[in-house]
Amino acid sequence: MIEHVAIPRGPFALAGDLHLPDDFAPSARRPAVVLATPGSSVKEQIGGNYASRLARRGLAALTFDPSHQGRSGGEPRDLEDPYRRGEDISYAVDALSAVDGVDPTRIGGLGICAGGGYAVHTARTDHRIKAIATVVASNVGEAFRSAAFAPDGPVAALDDLARQRVEEVASGTPARVNWLPDTLEDAAALGITDVDTLQAIEFYRLPPAYSEHSTNRRLSQSDPLLLGYDAFHLVDPLLSQPLQVIVAGRRGTTGQYEAGMALWDMAPNPVDLHVVDGAGHYEMYGVPRYVDQAVARLLAFYDEHL
Repeated sequence: MIEHVAIPRGPFALAGDLHLPDDFAPSARRPAVVLATPGSSVKEQIGGNYASRLARRGLAALTFDPSHQGRSGGEPRDLEDPYRRGEDISYAVDALSAVDGVDPTRIGGLGICAGGGYAVHTARTDHRIKAIATVVASNVGEAFRSAAFAPDGPVAALDDLARQRVEEVASGTPARVNWLPDTLEDAAALGITDVDTLQAIEFYRLPPAYSEHSTNRRLSQSDPLLLGYDAFHLVDPLLSQPLQVIVAGRRGTTGQYEAGMALWDMAPNPVDLHVVDGAGHYEMYGVPRYVDQAVARLLAFYDEHL
């Protein structure tokens, strides 16, 4: 059962899907989970895959489009502001706390890929989130500072972005870049053979997960914000909640395994670490045997800590 909800967020609203168990009743006061999705993703994709499974097993689960993206409000469009992504999660907790049948003292967080970093960053200071879990988490700031995005270093990348922003202001046309090549043919033309990148294109740009509301574009003004962001900053003193880390066993090029292990090592209250053997990063988004394995582990974690 899915309820389409509008989550108030200041001058605009976030578009959300509240996945509810079939036997959900206002008098039950159940535990619930807020999901934070990857960069460029909308709620019907990875968020829906996980939220629907959690709901079938008794948890209310809220997934939503980030501000400035999908069917949520916010201008300019296609902005990926990591700080606003964190604020989105807190607004979603506000909305979930007000749902009849949800116990506001038993709300957990789940973040996937970049959403894992955003969820952790938010939970450090929003202690209404009582337990936090991540699946193939990414510290998106570290990823943007890496050689893959900034081959000449992050300072040089910021200098280039500054020059580009000056040109954008002069022209009146903000620049946008692709998160991924739009097609496998485009990837082949660029000489891309990396398995993770090709699997990402297959997931996001082809049925059944493709969504017309996921533009595959990122406003270039996002990039300086991402370059200066650290999803795990102050985790050690502030993230007191129980933490679960789920990583894919095949490390690949996304850095999810390394980020998950770094988070596990720095967190003050890590309680469950699980490696999904054989899975790659993007296979954790939609391959049923891997998603089901992760969800089973998530349910055990939430059952104990919510």
